[in-house]
Amino acid sequence: MNKKVCSFPILFALLALVIGTCAVVFPASAQAAPTSTGSITVSGTVASSYDAYQIFSANVIDGDNDAKIATDLAWASDAVRDAALPVLHSAGMSKSQTTAQEAAEWLNTDSHLTSALSAQLARSLQSSGAVSVALNASTAAELPCGYWLIVADDDAIAQGEAGTAPIMALVGGSAVTVKPKAATPKVSKHVLEDSTAAWQKAADATVADDLYWRLSATVPAGLTAYDTYAVQFVDTMSAGLDPSKVAASMRVYVAAGADGGFGAVSAGKDGRAGTEPAKGWTDITAQCRVSVDGKTFTVCTGDLIAALGGTDTFTAGARVVAVYNAPLNSVCNHGIAKGNPNEVYLRYPRSPFADQSGDAGFTRTPSDDACAYIWDLAFTKRGSDGDKPLPGAVLSIADDRGRTLAADGTWDAEGKATVTTGEDGRVTVSGVDSGKLEVRELKAPKGYTAFEGTRSVTVKAEGLDVDQVAAAKPKLTITAESPLRADSADGSTGSLEASIINTPTGTPPSITTGGFIPLTGDMAMYAVAAAAVAGAALIVVALLIKRGGGSHKE
Repeated sequence: MNKKVCSFPILFALLALVIGTCAVVFPASAQAAPTSTGSITVSGTVASSYDAYQIFSANVIDGDNDAKIATDLAWASDAVRDAALPVLHSAGMSKSQTTAQEAAEWLNTDSHLTSALSAQLARSLQSSGAVSVALNASTAAELPCGYWLIVADDDAIAQGEAGTAPIMALVGGSAVTVKPKAATPKVSKHVLEDSTAAWQKAADATVADDLYWRLSATVPAGLTAYDTYAVQFVDTMSAGLDPSKVAASMRVYVAAGADGGFGAVSAGKDGRAGTEPAKGWTDITAQCRVSVDGKTFTVCTGDLIAALGGTDTFTAGARVVAVYNAPLNSVCNHGIAKGNPNEVYLRYPRSPFADQSGDAGFTRTPSDDACAYIWDLAFTKRGSDGDKPLPGAVLSIADDRGRTLAADGTWDAEGKATVTTGEDGRVTVSGVDSGKLEVRELKAPKGYTAFEGTRSVTVKAEGLDVDQVAAAKPKLTITAESPLRADSADGSTGSLEASIINTPTGTPPSITTGGFIPLTGDMAMYAVAAAAVAGAALIVVALLIKRGGGSHKE
C-alpha cells in the first residue's frame, strides 16, 4: 500500500512564530524508521506553561537538510475533527473535504494557515471536548508523533509579556524546539512644561494652574490573531495633585504604526494642551471610559482594531495617547526633595484568547512616572540704613501671565490686586512656577522713598528635562534687578529669598543699596564671590598707595 506524504512548510514558519523548527518536504528516500513519540521544548519567557492539542497523528522521520517527513496522517481524535472541520469549512475549505490528509493539504495550499485561522482553531478546540497536554516552558516533553497546536496558558503569562498566535509544530524524529515571540506593549508618562511647550519627565507649575499630563502606549507590530484589542491606562496621583478635572479634560487618541512620536495634539507656552488631533491621529475619546476613584483613575479604550480600520493596520502596531489636566493643589510638596509624582501602568490583553470584559483577561506593564515641582519666593522690604525689615510697603507683584498677587495668596487675573508687607517686612509668593515676576512699589514705608518703575526677579529651574524622573537633579537659581536683591535659593525645600531695598527719604541713590546677584543656594559660592571682591579691593588699595607714595617722593 502506498503511503501519502505531506509537505507543510507553512505549518512551521507561521508568521515567524516558530524558531528552530524544520521544514517538511517530499522525501527522496527514507532516512530512518518512524518512532511513536518525539521530543518538544517550548522556550522563551512568554508563559510558564502551555496547552498542546494534537491535530493530526502521523509517522514522522528526519529527512535530508534538517527536513522532516510526515506520512499516514489521521485526525488525532473525533473531538478534534469535530472541532476543526467547521472552522476549516468556514474559512473556505470545501465541505466535501473531511479527511486529515485533505485538511492538511488544504491548509498548506496558498498559505491558508494564517495566524487568525490558527487562533480560530485554538478557540474551537478549547471549547470542545478535545484533550490537551500540559507543557512546561523550557522543559522537554515526549509527545505522540504528529502535528500539534501549541497555545500559551493565559493564567501562566508573565507580567510584562503577552501571548501571540498559536504555534503549529511537527513532533517526531529529532527533538524540536519552538519559541513563541514576545510582543509586549510599553507605556510612558510626561508632563507639559509651559515655559518650553515641551512634554518632559519633570516640570514646575503654580498651584491651581492647569497642568497637563500625557500617557503614551506603544502596541508593537506583530500582535496577530486578536479579534479585538483594548488597553487600560491605570494612573495613580500623589496627594499634591487635584483629580477633579481629570474626567472632564481627558482626551484619547490613536495612530497607526508602532514607530513615530506621540505628538497627538499641539502644546502651547500658555501651559495648555490642544484638543484637535494632529495629522495621522484619530480622536477616540467617545469610545473610551474614564473611571476615577480618589487619586487613582482608569482609562479604558475601545477596540483599537476597529478604531484603526481592521487587523491589517493593527498588526503593524499602534500608538495610543491620553491627555488630561491635573493641577497641583494646596497640600502639594514644595521643592525637589519629594516633588509631586504621578505614576501609570498599562493593562493589556494576555493573549488572543483572553476575556477582555474584565480585569482577569489582562496583564500589565511595569510602571512609569513623571513629576511636578513647585517653589516659594519670599520678599522682605528692607531699609538701606542697616537692612532692617520695613512694614507697610504696598507692592504690585505680577507673574508672566499678567496676574497680580492678592493678599490671600491667590492670583488676580485682572492685575489689580496688591499686597502689603507685614510687621516682619515680608510678603510670600507661595507655590509658584519658575519664570519672571515684575515688582512695583506703589507706596513706600513711612520715612522711605519708593523706587520708580518696575523691577524683575527671575526664578530659574534647570535640569527638569531628563529621561527618567529618578535622574532629575533640578538646580534652582534666583536673580534680581536693583533695588531688588537676590538673597538665597534652597532647591531641596524650594525656598527662595529676595529683598526690596528702600532708602530713607532725602538719601541720595547709592549703588550699595541693591544688586544683581545670581544665587544657587550654595553658600560656598557666596564665600568665593566675597573673597574675590575682597582681593580686588586690596589690589586697588595697594596700587593707590604705591602711586601716592611716588608722587609724595617727587
